[in-house]
Amino acid sequence: MDIEELKRALPLGYPYLLLDRVLSLSAEEVVAQKCVTINEPYFQGHFRPPFPSIMPGTMILEGMAQAAGLLLGQEGLAVLAEVERARFRRPVVPGDRLTFRAKALRRRGPLLQAQVQAEVEGELVAEAILTLVSRDVEQTR
Repeated sequence: MDIEELKRALPLGYPYLLLDRVLSLSAEEVVAQKCVTINEPYFQGHFRPPFPSIMPGTMILEGMAQAAGLLLGQEGLAVLAEVERARFRRPVVPGDRLTFRAKALRRRGPLLQAQVQAEVEGELVAEAILTLVSRDVEQTR
């Protein structure tokens, strides 16, 4: 799934879409990537020099939620409902390629619970258990 297919699958546009490509997608697991560049809008104000540019944890978490949202398919808008056991292991900086791995743990009606990890070159940088709820897009208007 390339960026154009992603834009059709997730109702998000720049700068909110935090996935660049989906490497694999099944009903139970998704693997997606984000190439982190210095041009990301959050780097402009997150830390000022002389501190390094570090991707905010909330943005990593949002990318994880977007990857998990793809497990809901075309059922509607995926809304993040709960975050459990979130852990951030190391900073993510411009030049890193984030790989998000989301595995479905439990489904019940519109609810999905997923175990999600973010990695850079095979090294774990963040992990969490996320609960998302699928909402009909028409209900949110």
